[in-house]
Amino acid sequence: MSALRKVLVVDDDPVVGKSFDRVLSGKGYAVITASNAQEALNKLDAEDYDVVYADIKMPGMSGLEMAEQVKAKRPWLPVVIVTGYGSPDHQARAEAAGVSGFLRKPLSPEMIEGSAQKAFSERDATARGVTEAAVIAQPAAAPAHRGARNASRFLKNVALFFAAPFVGLAYILAFPVVGLGMLAWMAIQAQKKKSEEAAKIQPAAPAKPSALKTITMVIAAPLIGLAFVVAGPIVGLGLLLWFGFQAWGKLGAKALADRSEIE
Repeated sequence: MSALRKVLVVDDDPVVGKSFDRVLSGKGYAVITASNAQEALNKLDAEDYDVVYADIKMPGMSGLEMAEQVKAKRPWLPVVIVTGYGSPDHQARAEAAGVSGFLRKPLSPEMIEGSAQKAFSERDATARGVTEAAVIAQPAAAPAHRGARNASRFLKNVALFFAAPFVGLAYILAFPVVGLGMLAWMAIQAQKKKSEEAAKIQPAAPAKPSALKTITMVIAAPLIGLAFVVAGPIVGLGLLLWFGFQAWGKLGAKALADRSEIE
């Protein structure tokens, strides 16, 4: 069972509210009444309504003044002016405020029901318009997000391209240092081992195998370190070229695709 649609009737004459209740309560509407504009505004702040009927002439704030305040805060809410004192000035002011229409006294059941149906049709059309606008706005926003992602990817590729030479240069500078460090370490280790072997040699024991091994390590250590020193720049240049070609190829392929998507 669908929820009742709430109708707020604002009139200092209780007979008017009872007329609306008698006509609409059996047709899927819940009629709530207020005796003046301020009471109605308080009710609107407390809960939502689907349509408002306001008498144009009431003690204190008039129905037109109340309609202006309601439409300023809730432009989607239909407001109908009920009046026995209509004039061109009143109608012009009501239209400027955005009211849905006038309902002139004396009221008949047909007038009340027809006005309610018209007001709810207007509200439903407004709700559909808001929903359709939101649906249209979502696909429109998607290309903007995609363009931002493509621009970010393009900038990342550019950064990679410019960073590649520096990475290769770092390898060039680091490898000789590593080679020299390795050379020094192996020389120290060989000398240490030589000292240990010399201390263990006994006069009666054959020392040639140990001495030969030590001499081999002493000779090999500088050569290994030198290999690091010589190979370091070569490896670094190779890595520099590899990073450069990789970045350039990736940048060329991605840049064209990304820029075409951004445009």
